[in-house]
Amino acid sequence: MNDEIMNKEQQEKQTIDFMALFRSLWKYRKLYYWVLGITFVLALIYAFSLPKVYRCEVMLAPELSTTRTSNTLTSLARSFGMRLGNNTMGGNSEALLPTLYPDLMNSVDFKTSLFDVQVCAKDSVKPKSYYDYLLNDQKRPWWSAIKSGIMGAVFGLFASEDTTETSAVNKKVNPFRLTKKQTAIAKMIDGRVVCDVDQKTLVITIDVRDQDPVICATLADSVKERLQQFITDYRTNKARIDYEYNKKLCAESKVRYEKARQRYVEFADANQDVVLQSVRTRITDLENEMQLMFNAYQTYVTQVQNSEAQVQQETPAFMTLQSATVPIKPAGPNKKKYLLVFLFLAFVATTTYVLYKERLLKPLLGLS
Repeated sequence: MNDEIMNKEQQEKQTIDFMALFRSLWKYRKLYYWVLGITFVLALIYAFSLPKVYRCEVMLAPELSTTRTSNTLTSLARSFGMRLGNNTMGGNSEALLPTLYPDLMNSVDFKTSLFDVQVCAKDSVKPKSYYDYLLNDQKRPWWSAIKSGIMGAVFGLFASEDTTETSAVNKKVNPFRLTKKQTAIAKMIDGRVVCDVDQKTLVITIDVRDQDPVICATLADSVKERLQQFITDYRTNKARIDYEYNKKLCAESKVRYEKARQRYVEFADANQDVVLQSVRTRITDLENEMQLMFNAYQTYVTQVQNSEAQVQQETPAFMTLQSATVPIKPAGPNKKKYLLVFLFLAFVATTTYVLYKERLLKPLLGLS
């Protein structure tokens, strides 16, 4: 009985506390009007000061080699304690799996390879390198420009002139030693070009964001082409080396065959009417030598043809699930989202101030 009475008293106190809470908030309603109104204006200024960003997505489905499939089966068998084949080290497995493509695109070598991509803005007819575009044509909020101007004026007094900061298109970029501007541009590309691979389907998604819709689509298509070329070069590297080596051997064999044929023809023509057995034997030897050289040459020709076919066989095929398209509407910034976040934070901050001033914050949080 006593417990029921105590519970009722606690519920009454809680009701009285909540009523006091609402009364305190209502008493400061003018403060809420002012704070939320000013916050609304500031949020609009902030949201409309941010430059528009466009987004373009390209989706690819890469062809998997047979070694990739066999490696997957081997890994599955090993998970059950079994072993398939004698290749314990996986020497024939493919090293560059599709799941490693994002790491490839995040590498400095790949990002700097995009510096020389020629782009043309929506309202421009003169193309320029992507490096120069990011360096000179990026829109920034007004507060960022003011901050950069102040920081540049302050630190410019103490910084010495650096003559090494030249345009990336005027000299070859050295990924091992980038300049300050090149490093900054590489970081900008890192946030604008993103690659993602679905773990189940292995579909490659290239997501490119930029302030210009045409450049956004152009860069997405260029990144797709360069990624395909890199993967193709990797997959066909061994076959192309074999092909070039067999071509070299074939060319050398052809020269030896032509020399042997020339020796045979010259000796046979010079000894047409000679009936000596030694001469006939020499002609037979030269003819046999020429035939051996011809057979070797034919063998190398076959090897060259097989190597060329192997290069074609190792060349991966890519199915483009979604091509690059110039976006019509910007993907950001989301002005409504910024507005709601600013208003919510302002409401929370004002409510905390009111509760603290009315000495209701500690009881509400359960603090003594």
